Amino acid sequence: MTVTTRIRGATDHRPRAATLEHRADNFLHPPEGSRALRVSLFITCFNDTLFPATGIAVTRLLERLGHDVDFPEEQTCCGQMHLNSGYADEAVPLVKRFVRVFADAEVIVSPSASCVGMVRDQYEKVAERSGDSGLARAVEDLRPRVLELSELLVDRLGVTDVGAYYPHRVTYHPTCHGLRGLNLGDRPLTLLRAVDGIDLVELPQAEECCGFGGTFAVKNADTSAAMLEDKIRCVLDTKAEVCTAGDNSCLMHIGGGLSRMRASARTVHLAEILAATR
Repeated sequence: MTVTTRIRGATDHRPRAATLEHRADNFLHPPEGSRALRVSLFITCFNDTLFPATGIAVTRLLERLGHDVDFPEEQTCCGQMHLNSGYADEAVPLVKRFVRVFADAEVIVSPSASCVGMVRDQYEKVAERSGDSGLARAVEDLRPRVLELSELLVDRLGVTDVGAYYPHRVTYHPTCHGLRGLNLGDRPLTLLRAVDGIDLVELPQAEECCGFGGTFAVKNADTSAAMLEDKIRCVLDTKAEVCTAGDNSCLMHIGGGLSRMRASARTVHLAEILAATR
């Protein structure tokens, strides 16, 4: 069964595979008249330390589409963990560092809706709190250039078919930051529907939180576990081989639960599916 339902708040992104030109070496490049972008990868500390394959997948995907990817090695934590835990003042140096490291970037992409949400929604407040007018101006200039992966592909590059091949039964979990924070709508699903060989199935109660929420899972462990149990039941009901999402934090939470149950389903980041080819 192919997913036909739409996520709340979604817009209609019709497939635009015709805008891509397939080459014999399995690479894709922008249509005639467009130009390659210089994309800076904001990997996030979580992915860098625990899920580096996701960053590699983003790079391979964008290079396959004909764009240049650079990785500013001075980047570190965006400060989300500090701010969410009540340490707003401690987040200020991290905000300053992020702004400095990515100041010259043409466009910044991240495979994490939660960290993109931190930059776009919270940096302005942190800068105001610091009383540093220069930081506030730098944040205002940088924020529009920070995009989540599906935003970059669908909105900025105008691509919905990235030439991926993934012959597996897959279900998609829309993470809270992507769904409610960035309002990604059906962008990720639109990209998945265009993947060759995929059997994309609807996740029941898809919009329900998985129960991770960063430190929420630690401070409210029983509640988090109960929410995770509901999410895993929905994943297993689809009989999917793979549960995918745009945030590895949520996938780690879901994947841990599946592993403890010795379930056959596994978790794979959206970028890794889109980067896969024959």
